[in-house]
Amino acid sequence: MTSAARLMRIAAWTSGLGGGLAAASLGLVTGALPVDVGVGRRVRPLGPQTVDIAAPREVVFDVVAQPYLGRTPRAMREKLNVLERGSDLVLAEHFTPVAGGRLTAVTVETVRFTRPERIDFRLVRGPVPQVTESFVLSEHGSGTRLVYAGELGTDLWRAGAWWGRMVAARWEVTVAGSLARVQEEAERRARP
Repeated sequence: MTSAARLMRIAAWTSGLGGGLAAASLGLVTGALPVDVGVGRRVRPLGPQTVDIAAPREVVFDVVAQPYLGRTPRAMREKLNVLERGSDLVLAEHFTPVAGGRLTAVTVETVRFTRPERIDFRLVRGPVPQVTESFVLSEHGSGTRLVYAGELGTDLWRAGAWWGRMVAARWEVTVAGSLARVQEEAERRARP
């Protein structure tokens, strides 16, 4: 084999490897290629985040539950698609812009409703192998205290822990935005 042929083979192999790594990275970031090998699992907390809302607990619960259990409002269809509805459990896709809005991460989660005090989320498919979360609603004065907490698990030891930190940071910012919208809507509904 000539040196030119060897260089061509090395260039082709390197190009293929680079393309494969780029595709794997894209799949990991968007949740299309979940990595769940069950080896080297590390779990980290999400939250807690606490929001005091000037609205009754039933109103806050309804604001969170309505897009899942009822009809998803048009304004939320870019963020949420309910795949299957039950009376107290749904399977839903959540869409989150990433990479400055150039990509969309898709997670699939079960969402369980325990009226009026609790909503639980469990990841089925996404950028990490394990996420469990809850919204716990308690009466607080004349309003409601909503406490968000959960945990996120990744595989592959230190590399997974690094990826978990990256995902958790974005995840918690997304949740904080959702909680702010819940607070705003619940307080709007509760006004006389």
